Amino acid sequence: MGSVDDALAALEGPDQECLRAVVATARDARPDAVDGVSYGLPALVLAGKPLLAVAATARHLSLYPFSSRVIGAVTPRLDGYSRSKGTIHFTADHPLSEDLVREIVRLRSREIEGW
Repeated sequence: MGSVDDALAALEGPDQECLRAVVATARDARPDAVDGVSYGLPALVLAGKPLLAVAATARHLSLYPFSSRVIGAVTPRLDGYSRSKGTIHFTADHPLSEDLVREIVRLRSREIEGW
């Protein structure tokens, strides 16, 4: 297990299941991403740069795509979710769709690869 799996193992119940689904979708979309750490968060890393990270707080779950441009690009699909410049907040009761996670991974991958 890597750092992302270790962090998820510390969670329980629906939050763990929800974040595991997000990470599984990201890994499926970019199987070449590896576990690492970025900004103190366990992250999936692509070509030495952070692809995304997930975290749980007392009030919500978070996805960090490490890019305000990526968040800006998917903003039309984020109705019902709160967000900040670098984070999308969601809950296990209102998870991110697989298609949305795949789009975030696709856009962030393009940034990393210099497209």
